[in-house]
Amino acid sequence: MNTDEKTNYPNLLKSTFQQKFNQEPLIFSSPGRVNLIGEHTDYNMGFVLPAAINKNIFLAIQKTESQEIQLISYDYQESYSTTLDSIKPSGKLWPDYILGVVDQMQKRGAHFTGFNIIFGGNIPEGAGLSSSAALECASAFAFNHLFDLGFSKIELAKLSQSAENEFVGVKCGIMDQFASVFGKEENLIRLDCESLEFTYIPFRASNIKLVLFDTRVKHSLATSAYNKRREECEKAVSLINAHHPEISSLRYATEEMLLKFVKPFDEIAYQRSTYVVAEIKRLIDGCIELENDEIEKFGKRMFETHLGLKNLYGVSCDELDHLVDLVKGNPNVLGARMMGGGFGGCTINLIKTEAIESTIKEVSEGYKKLTGKDVETYIAEIGKGTCLLN
Repeated sequence: MNTDEKTNYPNLLKSTFQQKFNQEPLIFSSPGRVNLIGEHTDYNMGFVLPAAINKNIFLAIQKTESQEIQLISYDYQESYSTTLDSIKPSGKLWPDYILGVVDQMQKRGAHFTGFNIIFGGNIPEGAGLSSSAALECASAFAFNHLFDLGFSKIELAKLSQSAENEFVGVKCGIMDQFASVFGKEENLIRLDCESLEFTYIPFRASNIKLVLFDTRVKHSLATSAYNKRREECEKAVSLINAHHPEISSLRYATEEMLLKFVKPFDEIAYQRSTYVVAEIKRLIDGCIELENDEIEKFGKRMFETHLGLKNLYGVSCDELDHLVDLVKGNPNVLGARMMGGGFGGCTINLIKTEAIESTIKEVSEGYKKLTGKDVETYIAEIGKGTCLLN
């Protein structure tokens, strides 16, 4: 599908829906997300700083009088059918993000009739931009509206997360769904992962774009290393907790505590926890800088985050490091770091609008020379959260 077609998803889905089901659909939009700073801080009860972006899942829906559920993926050109009293994993992946939301809502006492759905979108798959969370949130908003279920926005985010945790079987945190639901144009979201309290942080930089360079690799270490890092952080907390019972997560640990109670007993746990404690502080300081429109200072913190993820947390890889090194020292790139769990995926970069084309060219040529691989590039702007379009 070419780019022009992709920008016209709502009309495409509407006309396809009318032809397929002979109904007038409602159209919902739900965004992907990026996280500017605050990586691996979520399960340590710290803060994250995500934003919704202008790449979306679009979902056309209408209810029926039957118990039938008919789902169509426009992009895959695949369909799946079931009934409301037979909700179970599909054996495919994509229907489960929708069915999981139905399952969670039914468990909370929601009543449905049957429905038809066609969805599609322009969120790149496998780039760490949370297309699955966008589909879950689009579905949750659609059902809530269509069947007048009365769930609040935070409840929709939580049950979308539960759908992925329990039905799909991916143990994600709530950041992705939260960013999709609460996204706001020209704003980042400082989310407290312990209390789920949040604050909008302005991103007033009309001459700066978010540019993602995709390594197009995903090393097999990713899942096992992620689980291992969680264990190492928990080990650090337990060592501190023996002396300070009030410390239940790295959110409340200090550098002094790490030096005194963790370093002498477990050097690896010390390195991991040192990164997390520093990253939480980086995020808090970075938000103050953004509120003061000091975006250059904020960008430097992104470079610091990457060094921490590489040297202390041990979740980078050569391809990610190459992409960051290729923009380091470029005056048109204010900040860059790996984004996501690690061992592949994307780097996120703050690049001056007028230099995007030349920077992409330099990075693409440099990456090809170093790795023999082509780099995929996505340009994003901060967008709004999940909503009804018509």
